Amino acid sequence: MPGLDFQRLRSEIPMTEVLELLGFVATNGSGDQLYGPCPLHVTTKERSRRFSVNLRTGRFYCRECRRFGNQLELWAAARHLPIYDAALDLCGRLHREPPWIQRW
Repeated sequence: MPGLDFQRLRSEIPMTEVLELLGFVATNGSGDQLYGPCPLHVTTKERSRRFSVNLRTGRFYCRECRRFGNQLELWAAARHLPIYDAALDLCGRLHREPPWIQRW
């Protein structure tokens, strides 16, 4: 199995693109900090603020399901995939070449 440069992937794909793919709509927030319903689980409150995401740092946290991480971990959790498979899936959905590790 060829290696993926996960650090490069995280730096090249912004959190906003992952949130857009997941259909996330913020109900509140300002600047780089957004709040809304968690895209990882069903919520009964349409205006929920349990999910928090910082676009500058690319990190998320849900106070209900207690999941947290970066954009790749969010995609992996939403798609129920291991990180490697999620990275390939995300690159495919965004029509980008995966950042393979080049050996000399």
